[in-house]
Amino acid sequence: MSPITLTVLIFGIMLACMAVRIPIAVSMFAAGAIGYVLQTGWAPFSFFLNTQSFARFASYDLSVIPLFILMGHFATKGGISKSLFEFAAAVMGRFKGGLAMASLLACAAFGAISGSSVATAATITSVALPEMRRHGYSGRIATGTLAAGGTLGIQLPPSIVLVIYAILTEQNISKLFAAAIVPGIIAMVGYMIAVALYVRLVPGHAPEVEEVPRMTLRALLGVAPIAIIFLLVFGGIYGGFFTPTEGAAVGASTTFLTALLKGQMTLRKFKECFYGTAVSAAMIFLIFLGADLMNAALALTQVPNQLAAVVGSWGVSPLLVVVAILLFYVVLGAVMDELSMLLLTIPIFFPIIVGLDFGMPKESVAIWFGIVVLMTVGFGLIAPPVGLNVYIVNGLSKDVPMGETYRGVMPFLISDVLRTLLFLFFPIIPLWLVGFIR
Repeated sequence: MSPITLTVLIFGIMLACMAVRIPIAVSMFAAGAIGYVLQTGWAPFSFFLNTQSFARFASYDLSVIPLFILMGHFATKGGISKSLFEFAAAVMGRFKGGLAMASLLACAAFGAISGSSVATAATITSVALPEMRRHGYSGRIATGTLAAGGTLGIQLPPSIVLVIYAILTEQNISKLFAAAIVPGIIAMVGYMIAVALYVRLVPGHAPEVEEVPRMTLRALLGVAPIAIIFLLVFGGIYGGFFTPTEGAAVGASTTFLTALLKGQMTLRKFKECFYGTAVSAAMIFLIFLGADLMNAALALTQVPNQLAAVVGSWGVSPLLVVVAILLFYVVLGAVMDELSMLLLTIPIFFPIIVGLDFGMPKESVAIWFGIVVLMTVGFGLIAPPVGLNVYIVNGLSKDVPMGETYRGVMPFLISDVLRTLLFLFFPIIPLWLVGFIR
């Protein structure tokens, strides 16, 4: 069997398994196992599975994932989201579309301590959606704003997606976090501009006059612990006081203490946080194993290396290659979640990208590529036909048709496209803060 035929067979098995709703981790594992056995036999496959499983799960770097997930669960269960929204509403309430903008600000702040798009979308929606509907916002703009705002959970550090990208590409997590800060802020501001333009160009979706929430001492005190957690974690990481893994442990501990002091953390919620963390981490690690096996089977075919050589010999603009890869991610996002996409494709695409000449050091190319991929993954979370955040937010708003929510995210998709083009042509924007890290 030729290498190309084997490659097509491996991907075909994976897609067939996904088509009958077999979990993505099992689909990749089955496809990789069959491809590996066909090329090497059963004994080498058994040996690889034994050694690779231990090597993957014994990695100290992987412990950062459950720690940041636990931090997010403590933030979700600890009543932090309500304090964030109250503060953001007091800041943004004076503008037309202010509560929608406040929701985006709250999503960005919550994402900065949760690192999860799904958690951000679900948590802020539960607080902000009733308030927005009570003040006269249409279901379209309310749900569209919250679905798009949820993507800020992975576009700002501590993004779980960036952590996994760093592990896969062996890049510095601290530098990737630094690179994500400016793009994440630009994403938030871009979304706010999209809201401001939409409520003015399409009347009837936001109230003409809103009650302006007052900035109170209670609102300031409510948001103070969140600011302290963020400064402690990332100030400690960038100040060299502890590693990202240690920072994640400090963040989880201080978020738990904050929830405890707010009186929101019960024994039942505490158990739910650890249970939710175990389920999420187990799912991610199982996808890791499935992706490792599938990528090992593909590596044996030598097709990824041949593909990198072929692309390098074409002589086309490196930017065109990146654009083609990003368009592929947009299509793939319709059938696959963001973690599975990264684990499956980065081992194939990353060697191609670092082999091209962008006029930058290889490390800068790796970091820049990670940021533009992150932007594109966020696009897939709200783009039709299957935007995970859209389904989550729409599921929490029973009276809003799915079509209305998809119409509501369209202004934000336009903002996503413009922002991605900006970072494609001006890599200095995401790389600016990285230059201050040694």
